[in-house]
Amino acid sequence: MKAIEIANDTVYGLGAHVQGRDMDPVRAVAKQIWSGQVHLNYPDWDPNAPFGGYKRSGNGREYGLEGMEEYLETKAVLGFYR
Repeated sequence: MKAIEIANDTVYGLGAHVQGRDMDPVRAVAKQIWSGQVHLNYPDWDPNAPFGGYKRSGNGREYGLEGMEEYLETKAVLGFYR
């Protein structure tokens, strides 16, 4: 689809909006957009949804579980039960 190619033809990818009356094609377009957030028909802000970008908009995330993971250090302990 030409519109999706145009939308993705940028070095940024922080946010996008898709509007339409029939939600099936709206969701199908949203799946193809290279953006950290895609809003469908102006939803309310959700603090549990991760916020961040793709490409030059950055790959970090704020808010939601993904935002909390920025502050965690993960440790793997192998062979613990030997």
